[in-house]
Amino acid sequence: MTTDQLVYAVFGSVILIALVLDLGFLSKKNTTITIRQALQQTFIWVMLALGFFVFMWVEEGQKLAFEYLSGYLMEWSLSIDNIFVFILIFNAFKVKEKHIPRVLLIGILAAILFRVVFITVGVALVAKFAWVLYIFGVFLVYTGYKMFIAGEEDHFDPHESKIYVFLKKFLPIGNTDGDGKFVIRDHNNKPLYTSLFVVVVLLAAIDIVFALDSIPAVMGISRSSLVIYTSNIFAILGLRSLFFLLRGAVNQFEHLQQGIAIVLVFIGVKMLGEHYINMWVDKNTQVLISLMVIIFCITGSILYSIFTSKKKLANRNSA
Repeated sequence: MTTDQLVYAVFGSVILIALVLDLGFLSKKNTTITIRQALQQTFIWVMLALGFFVFMWVEEGQKLAFEYLSGYLMEWSLSIDNIFVFILIFNAFKVKEKHIPRVLLIGILAAILFRVVFITVGVALVAKFAWVLYIFGVFLVYTGYKMFIAGEEDHFDPHESKIYVFLKKFLPIGNTDGDGKFVIRDHNNKPLYTSLFVVVVLLAAIDIVFALDSIPAVMGISRSSLVIYTSNIFAILGLRSLFFLLRGAVNQFEHLQQGIAIVLVFIGVKMLGEHYINMWVDKNTQVLISLMVIIFCITGSILYSIFTSKKKLANRNSA
């Protein structure tokens, strides 16, 4: 067994055991998740991800380990951005609290399958056509710029999304949650898809949209399939607990989007100028610089968001 095969085997085993525990003990139907439980689950997922970073360092060396950590932090920060949209979807379809954990889990598992397909295709394209990286670089710079200047007028409405319009056009959609079911029978004994079914489809579809940003971004950090797969999946699996932990405070992170945008532009520029950068900076140093930029931008944008939020609250109270 090669080193890569060993790492993949350990990664698969950890994910399988974690999912079995999650499905068996933490995802019982019609139950709610408290802040305390969400904190515990988030801690477990982060510790698993960091433990895998240590394992990667031992088995694959410092460079790949730091690439993995950079990719994980990049995906984790983008996952926080996902939560903004997830909250809008749940609120728009008035999903009951007791149904949210299971719906989120199914949506996230579906997203993982799509990510695996996207990553496989992306890696294959880059391996065969190296110039695809320049397209990814331009796309990241453009996406980062649009994200940085986005305002309130770009507010996402789930009921006006093309995905929802498509579902309404071709499927019989009901205005009920079916008491937790995805498909029920109407008075004519014909299948009727519930709002929970629509929410699951929207969650998976929205993650595909985010994957168009995140996968090229991770490929700008590392060309290793091992790094890209593991960093993506670890970040996604921690998304559900992160949702319950942050949903009450997510509105306070109003500048996080700008922090993520700067990181995307940075990685895009790095991809476009890689040939010249490699002439002056070695790969290990590039990985460390990328890691520092990600940590600085994400942490800085979150702290600045909290600071401005408290300042606005203080001004309102003094007014």
